[in-house]
Amino acid sequence: MKISILSLFPEMYEGFLNTSIIKKARLKELVEFEIIDIRSFTIDKHKRVDDAPFGGGQGMVMFPQPIVDALRSVRSTDSHVILMTPAAPTFDQVKARDLVEYQHLILICAHYEGYDERILNYVDEVLSIGDYVLTGGELASMVISDAVTRLVKGVITEDSNLYESFENGLLEYPQYTRPSEFEGQSVPDVLLSGHHENIRQYRLKESLRKTYQYRKDMLNKLELTKETQKILEELIKPLKNN
Repeated sequence: MKISILSLFPEMYEGFLNTSIIKKARLKELVEFEIIDIRSFTIDKHKRVDDAPFGGGQGMVMFPQPIVDALRSVRSTDSHVILMTPAAPTFDQVKARDLVEYQHLILICAHYEGYDERILNYVDEVLSIGDYVLTGGELASMVISDAVTRLVKGVITEDSNLYESFENGLLEYPQYTRPSEFEGQSVPDVLLSGHHENIRQYRLKESLRKTYQYRKDMLNKLELTKETQKILEELIKPLKNN
């Protein structure tokens, strides 16, 4: 897979590309990253890439020309182009699994007050990482790149992906490691028992408990089995009685 990122601030990606899973994916040549400086494509004699909006208003709006020319320099027939903007559907794990199927992703990072609306005619979709406004799309592009890279075959083990939060419609169960006791807090006995079925049941119950506590909205979309339905009822009953 190849991920091209169009940005006004390519220096922001130095640490991102040379750390942790992203670095390993690059060294294994499983994912290729390309950072394109939008500013180098401007035809403005003063190297400007933005101006005040027509009709008045606050901030500065990015010219369409440098973005479109930068896009054309890297786009091919198998490219899928995404514009980072808060005015868009929210990125999630399902979307990450969709995007990993593409051979070439191009992520465009807007900045300042935003982008000229005509840029939308050159992209395949728009994405947001949440209901808040960032200074630019760079951080959003890193979030999406990281989430997608983890799903590329060979980057991390398949089992690691299968049991992470959101993969089965639930938040991930609590994890523990050595020491078995820390400042009077012990690891649950079941995890030390070696009994695989009991461990599975414990983890399912804790996933349901955590999801019910923090993200009830996810349970509304979950297709409940007889087992999960029973566990949920056991979890909810004492809360209702309080």
